[in-house]
Amino acid sequence: MLEKYGWPSPEALAESALNAVRSLEDVGFTNMKVSLKASDVHHAIDAYYLFAMQSNYPLHIGITEAGTAMTGAVKSAMGLGYLLSQGIGDTLRVSLAADPVEEVKVGYEILKSLELRHRGINVIACPTCGRVEIDVVRMANELEKKLGHIKTPLNVSVLGCVVNGIGEGKEADIGIAGGEGKGILFKKGKLVRKVPMEELMDTLIMEVEQLAKEKEAEGSGEPVASVAANGWEPVIPQGDQPSTLGKEIPVLPHR
Repeated sequence: MLEKYGWPSPEALAESALNAVRSLEDVGFTNMKVSLKASDVHHAIDAYYLFAMQSNYPLHIGITEAGTAMTGAVKSAMGLGYLLSQGIGDTLRVSLAADPVEEVKVGYEILKSLELRHRGINVIACPTCGRVEIDVVRMANELEKKLGHIKTPLNVSVLGCVVNGIGEGKEADIGIAGGEGKGILFKKGKLVRKVPMEELMDTLIMEVEQLAKEKEAEGSGEPVASVAANGWEPVIPQGDQPSTLGKEIPVLPHR
């Protein structure tokens, strides 16, 4: 292949994999899954695409030796996210120079971002800006940690100002926004009640856990007791697996 292509190109990788597949088929072996990992994102995408256009064997996708936790997570999200969005890939591996637990977390978040997995909390949090009046960074990270046990899919917003909070979080199932010494709790973009700032985080955690129980009960038919307001000020009374053969997509241009 090196003599034919001059370097380990995506074409060389795809052709080599196809040759290996044919050799196995020649002896009657067809129970296989194929991997064409590369460390370069462009090369990996192109190699998997070229193979998928010529074979329907399941594919194990990955950006191999992607790097450290942050760099590798970004490269994996770009490469794997693109392939999966085109229906290419049946299993995946995130390869990081980090704790294997972090690999699993990154892989899961990639699947969740593409809505290929519907489980657990999805935190929607605003970036830092001049309007932020609460510690969004700390609260968002604390929320993910404390609600990691919840399996029910829920979108939860943590937003830093009351002015834009409800509007920006209207697609969330539940969320909070804070400012001027007080916070608000909202559900599905509608204001529910005001909450003292010092109770804001605990309130959100309690409400999310309650909402998760209610959603779980919808499937089981069991009633769930509602959470009391505790004196707070009221404001207002998956389908078939994607085919390994993807859509017609262009091979990325070589740099």
